[in-house]
Amino acid sequence: MNHLKLYILLVFIMFAWGMNVPAMKYLTAEMGPVTMTSLRIFLAGVTVFAILAAFKLIRWPTRAEWPYVAAAALLNVVVHHYLIAVGISLTSGTNSGLIIGTSPIMTAVFSLLLLKLSPTKWQWLGFILGFTGVAATVLAGNAETSSGSIGDLYILLAIVAQVMSFMIISKASKTLDPRLLTAYMFIFGSFGIFLISLFLEPGEWRRFAEMEPLFWSILIGSGIIATALGHMLYNHALGQVGPPKAAIFINLNTFFALLGSAWFLGETITLYHMLGFVVIVLGVLLGSGAAEELWRKRIQEAKR
Repeated sequence: MNHLKLYILLVFIMFAWGMNVPAMKYLTAEMGPVTMTSLRIFLAGVTVFAILAAFKLIRWPTRAEWPYVAAAALLNVVVHHYLIAVGISLTSGTNSGLIIGTSPIMTAVFSLLLLKLSPTKWQWLGFILGFTGVAATVLAGNAETSSGSIGDLYILLAIVAQVMSFMIISKASKTLDPRLLTAYMFIFGSFGIFLISLFLEPGEWRRFAEMEPLFWSILIGSGIIATALGHMLYNHALGQVGPPKAAIFINLNTFFALLGSAWFLGETITLYHMLGFVVIVLGVLLGSGAAEELWRKRIQEAKR
């Protein structure tokens, strides 16, 4: 799959993740977020394994690959999802959106430090534009941000854990299919989150028997489409184009989340949101390298 097709795939993944935001708001309002998350991620892991089994892509990781599986499960699933669930409950949605929007910049910095990948000056401009667009889009919906809190720190640490997991997934993809790595880290990570839920939300798992069909339909849709397919395909793209280019698309997540909130939760989209979206798209085109790639193709075609 060429990079242009991967970029299109990443846009659709961001759309699925954005639409998952209002779904998650509903799910977390119905029961404890940590307990619910453990089942959602376990469902995602089973789904990915089922898909890979159909294509006969399942194998047991080697001794050298197990540390990558363990580290990815710990950082990308247990730490990231636990801190996100707790952090959002302690801070504002505005602050959460701003902090999550720093993911591409963090990914670029960690890639320089750990993987020695050097984004071009145009990609750095894309990272900055993307973050600016995210900030403008989120702030347009709330003129005042809340004061700093421990929740902000939890969200920040969650993003740091996720970005570090991107480095691990990128290295592991040299020998282990990122889609298979996704399946293993979901299964093991879901057990880790469930153990945490037993301490933080004791007895909450019994409430699953009380949930309505709507809850189950949204949980299953969220687990299969956004979590299973979304993360499986994102990690595949991550192994192909590298962490910095894949991460820049996360900026689109914020805008699609706003669309989902407007459609399903009745929130208002303003002109400032649309302007922010334009800036985000420019940031994605520059930060991903897609603009440079299209420009090079035009130059090559002009020389023929």
